[in-house]
Order: sequence, then C-alpha cells, then structure tokens
Amino acid sequence: MFGNAQRSSDRCFTVLYAASQAPRSRLGLAIAKKSVPRAVDRNRIKRIVREHFRQHQHELPPLDLVVMARRDTAGSPNDSLRKSLAAHWKKVSR
Repeated sequence: MFGNAQRSSDRCFTVLYAASQAPRSRLGLAIAKKSVPRAVDRNRIKRIVREHFRQHQHELPPLDLVVMARRDTAGSPNDSLRKSLAAHWKKVSR
C-alpha cells in the first residue's frame, strides 16, 4: 500500500489511497507515537477518523485508505479534524 498509492496531504493528515477489489472502501490507521506522543490523543484521533469514515463510507468508491496523522493533529480541535477528513474524502472520490 505504501509503495504504489496516491497521496492527499494537509496540515493534519496524510491519506494514502489506491483502488481496491473489495466491494466497498476499507480504512487503515497509522497514528505514530512519534507524531502524537500521548496515548489519549492518539485514541481520540483514531476514534474521530473511524467515526467519520463510517458515516461517509457509502459516498466513497471502492478504495483502500490509510490515514496517517501529522504532528499538528494532536493539538487540533475535533471540528478541524472532521473538516480535514471531509476534504480528503472529497479529493479521493474524484
């Protein structure tokens, strides 16, 4: 996945995506301890990404997605994380 995927990046996340043979989109998370040191922050980010993906999964074409957090993600409020994810989903849908 990491070798031949397309990339979408912003201040909070980097999303790698590639076409999939699965009937619907699949999500993978890579939230590194180096980027987000506190476990409570990593868990909050993962929870937000999973929930946002679940709510918008039907709008996405069949893709394999890997969401990676960047350093600025830990201090960002939940609303800005959701807006960032919405922008990524819109970009990968094209």
